[in-house]
Amino acid sequence: MALKYLMDENVDPAYPTQIRRKCPDLVIRAVGEIGTPSLSTLDPEILLWCEDYNFVLVTNNRRSMPVHLTDHIAQSHHVPGIFILNSNLSIGQNIEELIIIGQCSYEQEYQDQIIHLPIT
Repeated sequence: MALKYLMDENVDPAYPTQIRRKCPDLVIRAVGEIGTPSLSTLDPEILLWCEDYNFVLVTNNRRSMPVHLTDHIAQSHHVPGIFILNSNLSIGQNIEELIIIGQCSYEQEYQDQIIHLPIT
């Protein structure tokens, strides 16, 4: 089963647009879209949403996300994973990474982990 991605609100909107265009079978949502957390939702609440709906969070938030994940796990919660985009890669390279990972990974492979792209 392919992974499902939730794009953090600070991620360039080109990511969900291009991933949907290149790989329409991959489920991708962005914070602020219908059925997702609203814009300005705090990170701990976004992690709860990801847990409830089984979405991997894609973000560029390197600084506070480790703290939020540690707190989340300490409260006996889990998250399918958090992927940190690489600012040294182009948007296209990050997108290709996300597509490959999304199609080739198994469910819970990245549970409770923060993964920094690239991994391929």
